[in-house]
Amino acid sequence: MTAARKNIKKAQAKWKGMTKRQHSLAQPEGRARKLPGTTGKGKFYRIEIRPKGQFVSFRNQDVGKKGGLERLAGRRSSGSWDTVSWLVSKKDAHVKSGHLMITDAKARTVLKSIRGHIVHVKGDVFKAHPRKNVAESAKPTPAMRRAQKKNIKKAQKSRWI
Repeated sequence: MTAARKNIKKAQAKWKGMTKRQHSLAQPEGRARKLPGTTGKGKFYRIEIRPKGQFVSFRNQDVGKKGGLERLAGRRSSGSWDTVSWLVSKKDAHVKSGHLMITDAKARTVLKSIRGHIVHVKGDVFKAHPRKNVAESAKPTPAMRRAQKKNIKKAQKSRWI
């Protein structure tokens, strides 16, 4: 009986000396918890564009039809907003040799804000790079000039007919 009391006192003393994090890790469910998206059992593929450490708060925005494409926007400490990641429905995309292929035409709008391949990280999580920010002083870019010329030619041709 006295041994049991001593063991209880020892356990209580150890418990009081732990931090909140140590408490949760000591619990069996604390060690088993998986991060969202890493199991591969969700309804969306997550395309991470910028590290979430750059942002102080987040907002989820539904783009287009419900449940198809979502944008996770983040607010920086300066107050500016930017895209942190995209969530693409598994119905609108598939994985092919470690890269995410977006099959739905409307969901492909994501590709306009992404540069390079969408590479698999873990589970449903993918990584990509944001498109380069072109300074206003560098505009119009050569591609913009070509498009302008093409549009002018098209307009002139329609007037001749």
